[in-house]
This record gives sequence, structure tokens and C-alpha cells, in this order.
Amino acid sequence: MSTITKDPSEQELFGHPKGLYILFFTELWERFSYYGMRALFVLFLVAETTENNPGFGWTNNEALALYGWYTMLVYVSSIPGGWIADRLLGQKKTVMLGGVLLCIGHSVLALNSVTSFYVGCLFVILGVGCLKPNISSMVGGLYKQKDQRRDLGFYIFYMGINIGGFTAPIICGYVGEQINWHYGFGLAAIGMFFGQLVYIWGQKYLKNVGNLISRKNETDRAILDRPLTKVEKDRVIVLLLSFLLIILFWAAFEQAGGLMNLYAEQKTDRHLLGWVIPASVFQSANSFFIITLATAVGAFWLRWRKKGKEASSLFKIAVGIIIMALGFGFMSAAAAEADSTGSSAMYWLILAYLFHSIGELCSSPVSLSFITKLAPLKYASIIMGGYWAAVGLGNKAAGLIGESAQTMGEFEIFTGIAVIWSLIGVIVILLLKPLKRLTHGAEEGEGEVTEEA
Repeated sequence: MSTITKDPSEQELFGHPKGLYILFFTELWERFSYYGMRALFVLFLVAETTENNPGFGWTNNEALALYGWYTMLVYVSSIPGGWIADRLLGQKKTVMLGGVLLCIGHSVLALNSVTSFYVGCLFVILGVGCLKPNISSMVGGLYKQKDQRRDLGFYIFYMGINIGGFTAPIICGYVGEQINWHYGFGLAAIGMFFGQLVYIWGQKYLKNVGNLISRKNETDRAILDRPLTKVEKDRVIVLLLSFLLIILFWAAFEQAGGLMNLYAEQKTDRHLLGWVIPASVFQSANSFFIITLATAVGAFWLRWRKKGKEASSLFKIAVGIIIMALGFGFMSAAAAEADSTGSSAMYWLILAYLFHSIGELCSSPVSLSFITKLAPLKYASIIMGGYWAAVGLGNKAAGLIGESAQTMGEFEIFTGIAVIWSLIGVIVILLLKPLKRLTHGAEEGEGEVTEEA
């Protein structure tokens, strides 16, 4: 008796398309390279030129300013990256291009010169712009509309991001701070090469996702030429409004790589059992909590929904903003302690990262899934690019907030974030009903929505 073997692109593993795991490991290594470099970025810039492991000797303000511009451009470049995918190459090929650019960029950063640092940053910016929005869109493309596995698929994908984000600051951070900054950058390059190899090997599992919508194909041309319906326009409006929340979320959250990173290095007592913990290692705390708490947070929201309580994406994002903001209350306590004694205990940083991570779990993977549910197909990649551009603008705002702490004071900045961002989350919850109407039941598990012209 003959058996019919499924095409690799249709095969499943643990209840999900095998392509999900290819994207999982590709993103894991891409995030390893990015977060490895990010953990070293401001610390390298402010390291004295006279040390055994010299940096550029910049001031905190100068380092935070460049950090803000760099992290903004890394994500804002997702808009042209999304356009290239939608109009020229398709998501799958654009991710491949992004991987190549990232391999070049991280390799150049391993060289020891001012010029190579800027050139390397440029290639990383271009590479992330091509890869980041399109790999996220491809995850959504693995699932049909109304497939209840989609949110869980994004949680699995998000685990890959954070496994890379957890290991990179420990490995690259230790090597960079304790041995040589450029060896740390070099390890980030090796990680990206692994990611690119995984993606190339796994193409057979991705045949039906991420392909270019072409005008040469009559069916695809109909999608491209059809004007947006009223339902689609309303959904785009609510997506754009959600991007404002994304900007605000990351403006606070990304103090981790800038202001909080410098705070760990300069004002935190990092002595433990006779060993001084490298400041960059604290960058792993967020990803550690994401990995260990993702299942618990996901299970909580599942039980919450089964009880018939509010569990829309917009509600989760608002709750995430409030929880993340409360984490800055611990940083206020740390700053107050440092002002009175000269340094603060490590546990304040850990508690802050714990709350930030829970807030992120409520907001970030849900946001990615939300976009793939609401974005019109012909604009899928560019809208995902818009999401990452919002993340980039949040990163730039984070740099500006970090810079202002140098004059206003860290206690004032941390306390201000805790109060103002909590109020923003509450306001969104109060406006939830009119915002949900604009989604036209996209998350309600309903049948097909009748679209109005």
C-alpha cells in the first residue's frame, strides 16, 4: 500500500507548520547578533581610550544620542524594507537579502576603526530593515484567516527572539567587556551567519509563504488593483492608532539598552560573591524573564478569555504599558538609593526588568499577530514595516529621554515614566469600545465579515 507524503511546505511539527521553526531559528540568530551588538553599543562608546580595552571615550550624552539615532534607523528602515518586499522581491527574498547585509554589517563591526564602526552600523540598519518586517509577516502567512493557532505561533516565534536576546548579552557582553570589544562584535557576526544558513536550508518549508504578489498573475493583479473597502480602511486606522501606543511603549522600554545600561555600569553595586558582574549581562534579564514567563502569561490570557472577560489585543497592549510603567517605580527607588548612598542594589534592576518583561509579553507578540489579522494583503509588508518604524521612533524617543536624565536627574525621569505611562494605559482602556468597533470583529472568532464598499 502506497503512502502519500505531504509536500515539506505543508508538513507540521507539534501542531504548527514546520516553516514556523525555520523562521524561529533564523530570527533567534538574527536577534543574537543584534542584541549582542546592542549590549556593547553605549558601553563601548563611553569606554576610555586609555584603558587596556579602549573604546571611543565619548560622554554619556554623546553615546545616548548616537544610540537613539542608530536604534531608530534600524527599525525605521523597515518601511523601505516592506516596500521592497511588497513591490519588488516578495517577503522571502527580501529576508534573504537582509540576512546577507547583516552578515556583512556585523563582520565589519568586528574591525577596529571609527570608519568600520559607522560602515558596520549602516549595513546593520539596512539588513534589519529588509529582514525584520518581512520575517514577522511570513509567520502570519503560515496560518489561514481565523486560525486560532496564529497567536500561539507568534508566541513561539517570540521565544526565538528572546533566546537570542538572552544568550547574546552574556556571551558577547562578557567577551566584549572583559577581553576585547571587537571580539564581542565578531561573535555577533558569527551568530548571524548561523541564522542565514538555517534560512537557506529551510527554503523547502517556506515555498507557499512570502512570495511576491505579481501583476503578471491575474489573481494577484486583482488583489493589487482592488481599492480598499470601508472595513479595510477602518482596520488600517486602528492599526495606525495602535502604532502610537507602540511608540510610547518602546520609548520607555528601550531605556534598557541606553540609560539603564549606563546606570548598571556606573551606579549599581554589581559585586556578587567576590565577582563583579559585567554591566552588559543585565541586558539578558529581560529575555530570561520572557522565556520563563511566556507560557504563564499566555495561559493567563487564555483563562481570562475563557471566563468571558476582555482579552482583545488593544486591551492587552494597554495592560502591558501599565505593567511596564510600574517597573520604573523600582528604578525610582534605585535612583533614590544611589543619591543617598552612592550606589544602588542590583535587585532594583532585576525587579524593573521583571515588570518590563511581563509588560512586553502582554504587548509585543500580540501586536505582531494583531497586524497580520488586520492589514490588507497588498499592504501586508509595508504595514508591518510601519510597525517596526514605530518601534524605531520609540527607540529615538528613548534616546532623547535618556539624554534628558543627564540634566533633569534619573529619579525624575524614572518617576515621570512610571506615572505618565500608567495614565496612558488607563486612557486606552477607557477608549476601548470605539477602538474595537474599527476592527470589525477581526478578533472575535466570527465568520467572514461582510465588507462594505
